[in-house]
Amino acid sequence: MKKTCLLLACAWVLTGLARGADPAAARLDNWPHWRGPEANGTAPKGDPPLTWDATTNVKWKAELPGRGSATPIVWGDQVFVVTAIKTDRVAGAADLPTTDPKFEKKTQAPRNYYQFVVLSFDRATGKPRWKHTANEQVPHEGHQPTHSYAAGSPATDGRFLYVSFGSFGVYCYDLAGKLQWQRRDLGRLNTRLGWGEAVTPVVQGESLLLNWDQEDASALLCLNTRTGRTRWKTDRDEKTSWNTPLVVEHKGKWQVIVNATNRVRSYDLETGKELWQCGGMTVNAIPSVVAANGVVYCVSGYRGAAAFAVSLDASGDVTDSDKVLWRSRQGTPYVPSPLLAGDRLWFTQTNDGLLTTLDVKTGKPVIDRERLPGLKSLYASPVAAAGRVYIVDREGTTLVLKQGDKLEVLATNPLNDPVDASPVVVGKQLLLRGEKYLYCIEAP
Repeated sequence: MKKTCLLLACAWVLTGLARGADPAAARLDNWPHWRGPEANGTAPKGDPPLTWDATTNVKWKAELPGRGSATPIVWGDQVFVVTAIKTDRVAGAADLPTTDPKFEKKTQAPRNYYQFVVLSFDRATGKPRWKHTANEQVPHEGHQPTHSYAAGSPATDGRFLYVSFGSFGVYCYDLAGKLQWQRRDLGRLNTRLGWGEAVTPVVQGESLLLNWDQEDASALLCLNTRTGRTRWKTDRDEKTSWNTPLVVEHKGKWQVIVNATNRVRSYDLETGKELWQCGGMTVNAIPSVVAANGVVYCVSGYRGAAAFAVSLDASGDVTDSDKVLWRSRQGTPYVPSPLLAGDRLWFTQTNDGLLTTLDVKTGKPVIDRERLPGLKSLYASPVAAAGRVYIVDREGTTLVLKQGDKLEVLATNPLNDPVDASPVVVGKQLLLRGEKYLYCIEAP
């Protein structure tokens, strides 16, 4: 075992050296995380098209097998996508996963095997570059009809690709598609009412973070990016939450901040020790937190509304302290995560097309629950580039807004392909993952 780990570590170092300098400086030219290079929904170097439809300004579209709702990521000339493909192979009674009767389920577990697949597409042409089946299993629980078995987005540090299928394994590939390590021993997740999983990995240095919240035995996991071994595991007093951790540096220390129903909590990246906590979210805290200038912004919006700003100087329980800089209790999102662009926090109410923007310094609304014309239900999170904000609804229509202090619609772009994944902006391109196709939107 020690010899194997040593060989993996050596291969890791040699591969990194072969690829040249630290790619951190190239983050702004790529989309390495489902919320973009700064984990807040912005593309500082992006300038995608203003208008398109199913036949106009579509550089290419690639057919997607199976089903998935995870946002693609981009590094260099590759676009990475995960999907789950239902096979015709039906499990016999002896091969079906057992279920724990203490967990209430409102979904039905399938009997078919599913392939959990990682795809790479050429960014210039949309042609497949490589494809790997990471695992093939019968899921132990179902998922909501609007969900999927491939809801956790991949992540990259520019050298390696990290993929999480939650209960069905965590995998590391090099960018040519060669498997570096895998972990299939992290345990099975039991999600609230069997609604399904969405474990998106976050990479920082040699740490890979996984939010392992579920109905019992919730935890925050930190794996070694070089070997996949567990660096630390911190138990959490939480239920299923589905959000992605945020890793942020403040005064020389890296914090890992996780949204949740009971408490928003911050942990030390090196040790997993809790640094601070703050109560006040709603149940099912799905939106991921965002941060800038020493402040973290947290929102949730299921069966209620909550938004607050916490100073990263916080320590201990700050729920009722002056480290909570402001609170707001209206118009917050259920599924979509907020966009932090400049000094404004952008979000939509529950899953509806009602837009709010808050002044990040005061928490006061600048745009207050104004109707977004032409949009219906939303799961995708908004993104910003070139002074514009792009918001996509579940029918595939994208509204382009001027980034300002009043609601100003610049364009309405129908695609006629359902979209639940968030938009991706890299340079002049906008990538949209539809139900059937992956689209690259780019002007000639």
